[in-house]
Amino acid sequence: MSGLTYIKKVAIVGATGTIGKYIVDALLQKGKHEVTAITRKGSTNVMPAGVTVAVVDYENPSTLVDALRGQEALIITLPSTGLDQQATQLRLVEAAAEAGVPYILPNEWTVDMADENLANDVLFSGEREIRRRIQELGVSVWMAVITSFWYEFSLGFSQLCYGLDWAGRTFTFYDEGTQKINTITMPQNGRAVANLLSLPIQTADGAPSLDGYRNKFVYVSSFLVSQRDMFESVLRVTGTKADEWTLRHEDVAERYQDGMKTMRAGERTGYIKSLYARVFYPDGSGNFEARRGLDNDALGLPREDLDEWTRVAINNAEAGIRYGPGSGSS
Repeated sequence: MSGLTYIKKVAIVGATGTIGKYIVDALLQKGKHEVTAITRKGSTNVMPAGVTVAVVDYENPSTLVDALRGQEALIITLPSTGLDQQATQLRLVEAAAEAGVPYILPNEWTVDMADENLANDVLFSGEREIRRRIQELGVSVWMAVITSFWYEFSLGFSQLCYGLDWAGRTFTFYDEGTQKINTITMPQNGRAVANLLSLPIQTADGAPSLDGYRNKFVYVSSFLVSQRDMFESVLRVTGTKADEWTLRHEDVAERYQDGMKTMRAGERTGYIKSLYARVFYPDGSGNFEARRGLDNDALGLPREDLDEWTRVAINNAEAGIRYGPGSGSS
């Protein structure tokens, strides 16, 4: 790293995944990095032009070390929470330490993990262990990009998320639907990572630098909105009237508990229901902008138009597009 002003070599796990593809696209658009996709043996995923492929066997840690040697940053995007994701991350961060990778962006892409009560309630305590392990190893530093949920995915996916059932013309509000949370579009998530890794490693004048985010959370967002704001946007972009909709209200704490009960009975949708409900609690835990501030300006992120992305969400719902929940921001 001596004498370097910017990092150049970036490896990513999950390069063609739900959010990985947006990160790769943004990195390629910057034109400053050599991007390597870490892929499992036997993968048939097709990589974009300009991306190098390194095939690994997660049961053979030496292949991970070989793939990561010489890399300056490792980005981890994985498709779900759970024991397999946890074990895979541990293998990756340990291999990164052995390979001497200076920077790791762990598999966060989610709600405010600095809030330990929130992290525990949404079953993300394992992410804390990954950060702790990186620091224990003492070679790499972590930078956890906190995004909250992906807006166009969450609004269009189903009423389990932001409460919209487009096909049924029903909107379910948690409490009165007035609690504001931060949310992000997928391209903004990608830009945030690319812009972060494009920062100078160090600066002498206090300007944003990569080393300024060593072992820190990075807070980025597209919108600070309530469900009422979302619903008003849906009305604008679809030309529908409020009286054409069935509006429902659910107690947010009861919705969280009901989802957890469903999850414990073995139904995955129960977890999604609980995850989203918890972030709309009136404790303000979903509004990290108010509690932590944002790094949008430091990273040069553009302002976005809410209605434009509501239209994308409606189009997704009409097309039946499903991404497959993952990385917390499901």
